[in-house]
Amino acid sequence: MNFTGKTAVITGGYSGIGRAVAEKLASKGADIALVGIGSDEDKQAALKAVGDLGVRVKAYDCDVSDFAAGEAVIKQIIDEYGKIDILINNAGINRDKLMLNMTEAEFDAVIAVNLKGAFNMTKHVYKPFMRQRSGRIVNLASIVGLNGNAGQANYCASKAGVIGMTKAVAKELAARNVTVNAVAPGYIDTPMTQALSDKVKDEIAAMIPMKRRGLPEDVANVIAFLCSDYASYVTGEVIRVDGGIAM
Repeated sequence: MNFTGKTAVITGGYSGIGRAVAEKLASKGADIALVGIGSDEDKQAALKAVGDLGVRVKAYDCDVSDFAAGEAVIKQIIDEYGKIDILINNAGINRDKLMLNMTEAEFDAVIAVNLKGAFNMTKHVYKPFMRQRSGRIVNLASIVGLNGNAGQANYCASKAGVIGMTKAVAKELAARNVTVNAVAPGYIDTPMTQALSDKVKDEIAAMIPMKRRGLPEDVANVIAFLCSDYASYVTGEVIRVDGGIAM
C-alpha cells in the first residue's frame, strides 16, 4: 500500500478516527490536509504526529456545514497542494436525546454537520475528480445508520443519509474511475464515546462478540484499504467495523 504523491483531505482530522486516518495514510506516503474546527491543542498535536511521519501536512479551520467555507477550503488546498486524490468525510457531532426531548435545533445541527457537511465537501471535489478521472471518497457512516438506536434519531438519520448518498454518488462517478464507499464503525474509543461512564463502556464491550471496543486505528486500516489500489474495483459499499455487534 503506497500513497506517495497522493493528497488526502480529512475532515474532522484533528482527533479520533480522523487523526488515526491521517496518520495511517501519512505512514504510507500521502500528503495530508486536515480540515476541522477542533481545539488548538488537538490541531497542533495532529500536525506534529503527521508531520513526524515525513509528509507534507497543513491544517485548515473550516466548518464543513458551511457550503461556501467548504468550497473555499477545497480551492485553497488544490492551489497549495496541486490536486486532491482522497477525501475522507469524517467530521461529525452528536446531540443525543430521546425524540420526546430533542429540539429542532439539536436535530438540525447534527444533520448539518454529519450529512450536509459530507454533501458539501463531496460536491466541491466532484468536478476536480471527474476532470482527473480518478479519486477516492470514503464517508464515515455508523452501525446506527443501519440498525437505529434509541436516543439518537438525529444521529441515526444523518448516518443513514450518508449511506444513501454514498451509494448514489458511487453510481454517478463510477465511470470516471472515482470510488465512493462508506465505513460504518461500531463503538470506537474516540472523544465522542469517552464521555460515557466506565459502567456503560463495560456493558457495551460485553455486547460485542469480540469483547472489546474498537480503536480508531481499526477504522483507519479499513479506510486506508478503500483508498488504495487494492480497492480499485470496490465502490458503493458500506463496510462495518464493529467487532461483530451488528451481525
